[in-house]
Amino acid sequence: MARLWVGLAGAGFFLALLVLHSRFCGSPVLRKFAFQVSWTTKEILYRLDVEWPNRPEYFTGTTFCVAIDSLSGLVYVAQRGDNIPKVLVFTEDGYFLRSWNYTVDTPHGIFAASTLHEQSVWITDVGSDFMILWLHGERGTGPAKFNIPHSVTVDSAGRVWVADRGNKRIQVFDKDTGEWLGAWNNCFTEEGPSSVRFTPDGKYVIVAQLNLSRVLLVAAPPVGSIGNCSVINTIQLADQVLPHLVDVSGKTGAIYVAEIGAKQVQKYVPVEGYFPSFTHS
Repeated sequence: MARLWVGLAGAGFFLALLVLHSRFCGSPVLRKFAFQVSWTTKEILYRLDVEWPNRPEYFTGTTFCVAIDSLSGLVYVAQRGDNIPKVLVFTEDGYFLRSWNYTVDTPHGIFAASTLHEQSVWITDVGSDFMILWLHGERGTGPAKFNIPHSVTVDSAGRVWVADRGNKRIQVFDKDTGEWLGAWNNCFTEEGPSSVRFTPDGKYVIVAQLNLSRVLLVAAPPVGSIGNCSVINTIQLADQVLPHLVDVSGKTGAIYVAEIGAKQVQKYVPVEGYFPSFTHS
């Protein structure tokens, strides 16, 4: 035990000498040491907003999906269950506004699109009859083939990103021609993506992995290239939270996660200063 204390004291004395030497002699030794410590420390880019929503008791079913209407500042949550409201409406600040349960049976996905003149909410209802308007691809593992295509989004360059969950990859297409542009699979060896969205500046892709209870922040590729998937940061949720679908606020960059295991929606906000192009609330 005496040797341990002597060793710790010696290490502390050595660091003190480095500080004094750097302070008075301008030595680069300490700066190099500090850089290495910072480089090996994993940065936290998003934090959980524990106060959203202010009335979580309105989550009374299994929350399958969430959609953000950034123009109106509204958050739509669709949930499944018997004798409950199927759609809940909150503000982005977390205040509950209203709900409804008519015309919706078994919601699976939701999308909000508004203009200055009207508000539109589109819901995928797997419990109702529907008609296929158009279809691209077929079941399989090759390019432009799918196994549980689970989420779709379009980037500012006109590329369509499809979370091909069963094949553990994201496939990318041209939105006008349908041409297959490439795929990401190197990030999804453990679990396929269940949801895909872009941050407002288009620099990052937000990807949810259902059974790993994980949300990834991935670097978006430049126009003209798909390349390989490169994970920048990870939000690891609690076990069995099961993030099903996510959406991102176009104003603040906040990530809203619909969790079918925890039966709630949680909000993650960007850490101040890391995403200077986002407007923080």
